[in-house]
Amino acid sequence: MKLEKINFKSSRGLNLVGELHIPENKTGSIVIISHGFAARKDRERLIKMADALSNKSISTLRFDFSGCGESDEDFISVSREIDDLKSAIKFVRDKGYKDIGLLGESLGGLVTLNAYDEEIKSVVLWAPVTDKRRPEIEEGIIESNEDVSKGDNDFVVHKKEGRDFRIKKEYFEERASVDKEKLLSKIKCPILVIHGDADDTIPLEWSKYAVENLPKGSKLEIIKDGSHALNDKMGEVIPLTSNWFKEHLK
Repeated sequence: MKLEKINFKSSRGLNLVGELHIPENKTGSIVIISHGFAARKDRERLIKMADALSNKSISTLRFDFSGCGESDEDFISVSREIDDLKSAIKFVRDKGYKDIGLLGESLGGLVTLNAYDEEIKSVVLWAPVTDKRRPEIEEGIIESNEDVSKGDNDFVVHKKEGRDFRIKKEYFEERASVDKEKLLSKIKCPILVIHGDADDTIPLEWSKYAVENLPKGSKLEIIKDGSHALNDKMGEVIPLTSNWFKEHLK
């Protein structure tokens, strides 16, 4: 397996940084991984996932959304991350990949569903955001972070893992206004959703509803005692994910 550091531009001209895992027996199949909220591409579980896909002759692109990891600084919002993922899809298509799958975790799941187009062959979601949260929850989150208001660039600073993430206030409006029916109705391929039954961040009921309203063949795998991050359950999650892509990226 070859690991290649790559850079590509978003449609807004920002530099996005990623790692391209290329298996020895390279095919036209690739999976693009979208990390969660205020996170990064280099989390151990995402690297292990990419390695597992390489073992099945599937390439993988892990990349940092703008404002995260090694990519250009930016304000974080759902719409900006959708733009970044669409740019990543264009990047791999330009490199000649034909059979494209998407993997999104948590907020990356919401971004994945929004960036999906009908040429995408397969999707897997880990504990995804698929519904709206009550506005008062978002207001409470804003109040719990450092408020920085500068004219048109109103944002809050979210401190996580030793880094300051600049969250546009529109992000909280986006989270409070998700239209689950519209979001799910555009999907045309079967989707695998993996969700822990001990997740105290994203309700399991969201994923149950999602799978009931996704195309025929979609499946929900409930991980017993699985937390939101599913870190200690990767021994189950990674094989489920890699086998799904091996079967559906054809």
